Amino acid sequence: MEFNNNIPIYMQVIHRIKQDIVTGKLKQGDKLPSSRDYSYELGINFNTVARVYKELEMEDIVFTKRGLGTFITESSEKVESIRHEMAKELIDNYISGMKQLGFMRNDMIEFVKENKYNSNEGNMKNE
Repeated sequence: MEFNNNIPIYMQVIHRIKQDIVTGKLKQGDKLPSSRDYSYELGINFNTVARVYKELEMEDIVFTKRGLGTFITESSEKVESIRHEMAKELIDNYISGMKQLGFMRNDMIEFVKENKYNSNEGNMKNE
């Protein structure tokens, strides 16, 4: 994982884990690597990963079973909530960036409509 120097590493790792959850790379109930293993895998400090797991646990995204490890939530509602939170963040960033470029609300909507088939994945639905 390459890190952005402008954003704290722990926040970037949290975002990655959330993204892996909502995309299905990490499934509900999956066991996460130990803090030591994950820190080695990412090439970051063990304490950073411990902080990531603590933050995620405070958000009820993961839970710890003493002696067994840290696991992804089993709550479908929580996963859907994370998905919506991440979508809102993307939309907020889009709107903010478009406003900086001088686009108004209707311009943004038209821009999305005109470009919905030009995604890199080409899997946008005709809606």
